[in-house]
Amino acid sequence: MSGFAGNDETLTKLDLEVNIGGIRMKNPVATASGTFGFGPEYAPYIDLNLLGAIVVKGTTLEPRLGNPTPRLVETSAGILNAIGLQNPGVERFIGENLPYLAGFDVPVIVNISGDTIEDYALLAGKLSRAGGVAALEVNISCPNVKKGGMQFGSDPAMAAEVTRAVKQNTNLPVVVKLSPNVTSIVAVAEKVAEAGANAISLINTLLGMAIDIKTMRPLMGNVMGGLSGPAIKPVAVRMVWQVYREVRLPIIGIGGIMTADDAIEFILAGATAVAVGTANFVNPRATMDVLEGIEKYMVEKRVQNIYELVGAAHR
Repeated sequence: MSGFAGNDETLTKLDLEVNIGGIRMKNPVATASGTFGFGPEYAPYIDLNLLGAIVVKGTTLEPRLGNPTPRLVETSAGILNAIGLQNPGVERFIGENLPYLAGFDVPVIVNISGDTIEDYALLAGKLSRAGGVAALEVNISCPNVKKGGMQFGSDPAMAAEVTRAVKQNTNLPVVVKLSPNVTSIVAVAEKVAEAGANAISLINTLLGMAIDIKTMRPLMGNVMGGLSGPAIKPVAVRMVWQVYREVRLPIIGIGGIMTADDAIEFILAGATAVAVGTANFVNPRATMDVLEGIEKYMVEKRVQNIYELVGAAHR
């Protein structure tokens, strides 16, 4: 999708195309894993071809039923979720979901998660051979699973080991999705960069919980879950800012992006692209509204190329 910038006398085509570690995107707006299903769920509301990329729901080697219910709790500024990576498994994803997605002119990024490093390596190999996958997003930051998940993302050395294993088993670009539940986000980002990551996603959800004061029990079946939505945006923007200053990898900014203004803030902080997540539950057309708002901002600022905005707040 492209618009036009300029004055009354001349019109100049906006250049929104970005390259995220080898993933060519026609614009910087993607979907956040776990909030967009596998694509068909949102096809009645938007033209999937207009997205910069589709990041599909987390995929594991075997099918998963997920965590006990309740799995979602609304908070004053977002939601808590503990879905637990419910998904049909990689073989069914390859057989049923990939053929559907192949019908669209949009890069498909598959979010992968495992209990062990070997799981990640096997997933990388299977998806690389499947065809139709533009990149892998390595989820080492899920706070809602008892094995693997966040424990890989909270230890820089473990994060690097997972990244290395995925890289050794794929020729696709590898995006590593980092956890905010760490002491130093830069330390983890530096290690995955050294291990060969092509890009970084920042951030996954913050660990949180809620208690029902009537029953005096936790509201979620899993007790704790991941907090997403507007409440985490300042944390996410701060982490994008920090990593951009220290690590020479493209960043996909994620966390509380509800409007174009939110997305622009991430881009100015250093994100080359953004992924819209929780907003999709509130407004199925959120990605399109964000994209249109970015174009409008570029016209207002007389910016022709989106890269002129990336990290501009640092300059």
